[in-house]
Amino acid sequence: MPIDPGLQRLALGTILAAFVGKNAPEWLLALLADGLAGVTLFGTNIENPKQTADLTTRLRSVRRDTLIATDEEGGDVTRLAHRTGSPYPGNAALGVVDDVLSTRMAYASIGSELAACGITLNFAPVADVNTTDDNPVIGTRSFGSDPALVARHTAAAVAGLQSAGVLACTKHFPGHGATRTDSHLGLPVVDVPIPVLRERDLPPFAAAIAAGTAAIMTAHLRIPALTGAGPATFSRAVLQDLLRHEYAFSGAIITDALEMRGAAEVAGGPGPAAVLALAAGADLLCLGAHVTPALVDTVVTDIVTAVADGRLPRTRLEDAAARTAALTPAAGAPAADAPIAGIGWEVARRALRVEGSAEGFGNALVVKLHTGPTIVEGRVPWGLGVPALSIAAASTSPDELIGRAGSRPIVIIGRRLHRTEESRYLIESLTRRHTGAVVEMGWPSDWRPTSARAFLTTYGAGEVNGRAAAAALGLLHPRD
Repeated sequence: MPIDPGLQRLALGTILAAFVGKNAPEWLLALLADGLAGVTLFGTNIENPKQTADLTTRLRSVRRDTLIATDEEGGDVTRLAHRTGSPYPGNAALGVVDDVLSTRMAYASIGSELAACGITLNFAPVADVNTTDDNPVIGTRSFGSDPALVARHTAAAVAGLQSAGVLACTKHFPGHGATRTDSHLGLPVVDVPIPVLRERDLPPFAAAIAAGTAAIMTAHLRIPALTGAGPATFSRAVLQDLLRHEYAFSGAIITDALEMRGAAEVAGGPGPAAVLALAAGADLLCLGAHVTPALVDTVVTDIVTAVADGRLPRTRLEDAAARTAALTPAAGAPAADAPIAGIGWEVARRALRVEGSAEGFGNALVVKLHTGPTIVEGRVPWGLGVPALSIAAASTSPDELIGRAGSRPIVIIGRRLHRTEESRYLIESLTRRHTGAVVEMGWPSDWRPTSARAFLTTYGAGEVNGRAAAAALGLLHPRD
């Protein structure tokens, strides 16, 4: 049975695709001409600002209202600066400084850079309240663990981004901060009563809505009291009853990537996940980084079939496509100002916490302790911006490091250093026998190596976070 072209165009109008490479493939351009809502850019698509601007110009040459989105959070998650590390410190550092004007300025500067590249929708800010220290996917992406603090900085971030003409997509509703499972790898469960969500997780989203956020992204997590056996992305109770009706959100609801296991494994694939998300109230479907023409065709076919057999009302699909289309008039406005010089360095410097004495490390052996990036962080460079010995704790002994250092002190840097017994043992053993400092660039914990001369917390692994720590240790001049 042939597909109704009008219905096919409606379905395409609810999809954000992606591609690999620096140039848009012909299949993607053809889909844009047929009504595809837009494209998400990842690090693999971005080489430099001029190339990115040329790419987005090519995409819009097919259809002017094409949405072009990315994840530019600053700190640990960056697409524009994936080759060097972000010049912005990230949410945890902004939260520690707790200056809402600085947060607004940082996000306005990020927005200006995005706008100059032709990117009109940013999957930021993260509004999750990080109440679980070992959260494997949020951590330093969060402004903090206090709902009121996170709320005021979320509102400032939304205002800053949108002042530069870039649409904000606040995420991950109704809150990913209390999870111990990465939704890329499985379905997290937040088993708390609804009043706990209202008090702990939802205030930042209410603040984002009050600040005028253009979009909100769903979370692939299960809250038994609200979602039953499935994720929030597939829940009418979350997307319609809570977000649309109770919180009166009238913007676009965007899904997190539907190929993530927290959605795809529950539904039986991205196509069925797309149908369930639309039926629940989502408007724009992210298909993730690994998109092919066949995948888009499968998702479109599943949506059209669901309309034909009554599982998805056509009016719901029309509403989703209309809300998505309504994003474009606000997108692409000229940037209000050029990027704000020095804002990232200023916040990173103010966020840095030093316990003990950081003096005497100017000639130290710097050791980078690898614990592996999270999926969302990717392989973005991080560190102190100086030469470092890269090791794994399980395969390195204190004697080996002391032998390499000789009479020089040792600085050990890492992310989430407290999480493994091997890294704690190595650091404790080393600092008992040798002069050492430790730099924690992930979400901090209460653990401290008792014999370390200094313990530095950067609250993020952006390039500028590392540079601030290096300057404090005398390894790098602040202006280097």
